[in-house]
Amino acid sequence: MRVFVAGGTGVMGQRLVPQLVARGHQVTATTSHPGKLGLLRQMGADVVVMDGLDAASVGEAVAAAGPEAIVHQMTAIAGKPDMKHMDRWFATTNRLRTEGTDHLLAAAEATGVPHVVAQSYASWNGIRTGGWVKTEEDELDPMTGTAARPLMDAIRHLEEAVIRAGGAALRYGGLYGPGATDDQVELVRKRQFPLVGDGAGYCSWVHLDDAASATVLAVEQRVRGVFNVVDDEPAPAREWLPYLAACAGAKPPMRVPAWLARLLAGDVAVTMMTQGRGFSNAKARHELGWQLRYPSWRQGFAAALA
Repeated sequence: MRVFVAGGTGVMGQRLVPQLVARGHQVTATTSHPGKLGLLRQMGADVVVMDGLDAASVGEAVAAAGPEAIVHQMTAIAGKPDMKHMDRWFATTNRLRTEGTDHLLAAAEATGVPHVVAQSYASWNGIRTGGWVKTEEDELDPMTGTAARPLMDAIRHLEEAVIRAGGAALRYGGLYGPGATDDQVELVRKRQFPLVGDGAGYCSWVHLDDAASATVLAVEQRVRGVFNVVDDEPAPAREWLPYLAACAGAKPPMRVPAWLARLLAGDVAVTMMTQGRGFSNAKARHELGWQLRYPSWRQGFAAALA
């Protein structure tokens, strides 16, 4: 199959492109940085420089590639995590999930591409009512009144647009693996990533390679709808954070009360640590036939930080 990967040099793209190539697909991958073209060529992809926020650039790139499927992996998440100002930290990513999604879907329609798969997000952001683990039938939390509201609005736009076009939105859990969590791990090692309150909030994780393998299956099977792409073990912060610290060779995380964390890191960090909801992967495992290399973050964290 001819597959167009928008965002081929991100942490996900760098794990996805080689898997697609290894499965025999002809891949055209994009980057917004000319200096990274060589990296994509080494992965076995045809390459193109594309500005995901420019409709003409996207349209020309897709038309030239003539793909049978488009995979939307465009993000701009970089630098030190800034949960307190998540709206600023994710500003460009939010545009790529709204304007960028619209440009890709318009290009797909104009050139007759029948299937689009897009990256969404489901880690701790399930609706904060009912149980601690959510399925695709449950809503995502809109995070009203917090710095995460623009992020959640962008995710909702992406999912609604892609599904309306007959595609699939893959809700990746918290991604970890090569290049994905370096900044967070450094904060853990410096004991600057504390456990907040009772640490009861749940989170779902997924290794980059497992997220990539699920994406390959979604492309090959031309699936439609929403899928939670997370590992088998959603867990509260009081379990995964001390374990991550141990794997990183760090001291156990400090504990801070919710009121202090709210002052220092904002409402979103407190919500994640104390009220977050994780996600079930039952649908992805059953409908995609997805098998994880790292069924739990326990195995994955240890391997990634060995």
